[in-house]
Amino acid sequence: MTAQTNPGATTKAGTSGATEEEELRRELAAVYRLVHHFQMTDLIFTHISARLPGPDHLFLINQYGLMFDEITASNLVVVDLDGRLVRSAEGAVVNPAGFVIHSAIHRRRPDANCVLHTHTRAGCAVAAQEKLLPLNQMSMSFYDRVGYHDYEGVALNLDEQERLVADLGRHHSLILRNHGLLTVGASPAEAFLRMFYLHRSCQIQVDALAGGGPLVLPPPEVCEHAARQLEEGEDSDDYTDELGLELTWQALTRLVERTYPDYAT
Repeated sequence: MTAQTNPGATTKAGTSGATEEEELRRELAAVYRLVHHFQMTDLIFTHISARLPGPDHLFLINQYGLMFDEITASNLVVVDLDGRLVRSAEGAVVNPAGFVIHSAIHRRRPDANCVLHTHTRAGCAVAAQEKLLPLNQMSMSFYDRVGYHDYEGVALNLDEQERLVADLGRHHSLILRNHGLLTVGASPAEAFLRMFYLHRSCQIQVDALAGGGPLVLPPPEVCEHAARQLEEGEDSDDYTDELGLELTWQALTRLVERTYPDYAT
């Protein structure tokens, strides 16, 4: 298994003495900074939400109006499933309309503890095409493992939620046609690593199509084999990398700590 494709084994940093919510706040703030660092932001728009532990169905999300490089562990706000503020600093606001997509998935996918949505240039370009192509080893990890949701206008209509969740199905990645990309994960780290490689796959596709020459696609059986290798390491004759996922997240955390040391405040 390679670190680039299946971040399902990523874990929390485990800061000594921190509560579960404090650790989650730091991990989510780190992901906001990483999305900024890798230029996947859309000014103050789009969200990354993370489910808080407990039975109350509450979520951490960014304050509306902050750039992603301004997000810290302490200025994340708490909202309910309808995007209403439950806990926040004085004067903080949240964009409830932007939470329509997130709340739909959080309601129906209990495994989706984190939902990450982007409007990147390459992601929007591929969202305007028929589908994500298995052009590269990175994109093969999404082979038959990404959903597609047709554009219905700005995501303000609650009626769209049922269709969006149905189109995601059991996948962990969704291409919102004419809109952008979405990934889910058991943790913010997992959702981010999926998004990093979904976005990178879109960049490769845009570049390959811009080359103008004929594209070379592996046979379907090879694509499926590669997807299983990268996703599960099922083949007993294949080598596996049991450390790559955790080491990747540790390296990314060090990058955030070096570059944006205020993220954990």
